[in-house]
Amino acid sequence: MRDSSYGLPDVAVANGDIIATYYIESATEEIMRYVVALIEEQTTSTWTPVPGEHSRVRDNHTGKVIAVYGLPDYEYVLPKDETRKYVIQLAYPAINFGPEIPMMLSTLIGNIAQVPVLKLLDISFPEEWLKGFNGPKFGIEGLRKLMNVKDRPFVNNMIKPDLGWTPEEGAQMAYEVALGGVDLIKDDELLPANPPYCPLAKRVKLITESVKRANEQTGEKTLYVPNITSDVAHLKENALRALDAGAEALMINFYTVGFSAAKMIADDPEIQVPIMAHIDFSGAIFGSPYQGISSPLLVGKLARLAGADMQIVTSPYGKFPVVRYKCQQQVINARQKFFHIKSLLPMLSGGMTQGAVPKTMKELGYDICLAAGGAIHGHPMGATAGGKSMRQAIDATMKNIDLEEYAKDHPELAAVVNTWGKSDATEYFDLKIK
Repeated sequence: MRDSSYGLPDVAVANGDIIATYYIESATEEIMRYVVALIEEQTTSTWTPVPGEHSRVRDNHTGKVIAVYGLPDYEYVLPKDETRKYVIQLAYPAINFGPEIPMMLSTLIGNIAQVPVLKLLDISFPEEWLKGFNGPKFGIEGLRKLMNVKDRPFVNNMIKPDLGWTPEEGAQMAYEVALGGVDLIKDDELLPANPPYCPLAKRVKLITESVKRANEQTGEKTLYVPNITSDVAHLKENALRALDAGAEALMINFYTVGFSAAKMIADDPEIQVPIMAHIDFSGAIFGSPYQGISSPLLVGKLARLAGADMQIVTSPYGKFPVVRYKCQQQVINARQKFFHIKSLLPMLSGGMTQGAVPKTMKELGYDICLAAGGAIHGHPMGATAGGKSMRQAIDATMKNIDLEEYAKDHPELAAVVNTWGKSDATEYFDLKIK
């Protein structure tokens, strides 16, 4: 055992190291050798000594094991033939990679991602390293100022059906939704940036014009958010084409184009509009309890670093099997003080309904966006009433009035309560495993 392979968290923090926390399982009693092998695999060493790994290289570039916590924390008797569970922390010298997400992830969860049970739970970033990131341009406060939404949750609508509509049809749907008081209207993540039946420039022009017409009638500000996701080679071209056509916000499927590509758009000085991140594909990265990257880190922290002003977050009160506390952690990570990095607006989605509004707000507060698709377009009285009923559900909750009581004087909300009840969407469309 080499003492140089280990360190204390206190020293790692003082050195400005990046500290990564993992969950691992192992049957070996040589756990300390095992975790040293992990950190050395991801920094300077290989399976056998090599001449170039001299003292200067080790001192400046080799990582250190700074914590190994057994679960449970046995002290005297270690059960035989038991696969043991551990939470470990490894410290990586920030000099090994600049302020870049690709090389940082290649280091922290690179080759060792092939270990059968190893999941990256969190990363602690030193302030100096974070200075290389701009983060969101607007954040929650900037979005509130831009859209004049002072103290309530935002409301977002996804145009439904997901795809297949023409720019003219999209403009009509968006107009009806905007009349209902929705703050944001976004493309579905499944709609490509520039499909032949719904070209980007024409789509943005017609929908933006229809939304502005609705804004003149409501006195509020609704933004249309087109999806510009494509191959990286076309991403900026799509962004500028959308902006030229009048777009005031842009959406990117962050987890398919990659953080670096999304950050390129968010950081571009020619692109001075809010960026919305979609969560699709992220479940392939965080979905396993034994491998990948934990969702609060992936969704709440890394997307924020890459410059997302707002991001879809899967609601635990919808159609997907989301663990409540994980959603809560994602929201906390999106809004917590993070040195100079602005906050990220979490957009609760995935079967959001009027009936789920009270418990969502009471659990997560007002600095959220309630993102509903079918609950607005599928409203019995039409999409305008769908938007109004979402706003009414928010108003009722802010006034601490039960939805059924508030619905007595609000026909749009009453139509929802009478049709769907006060429950969430799972009675009608549920992807949870029974």
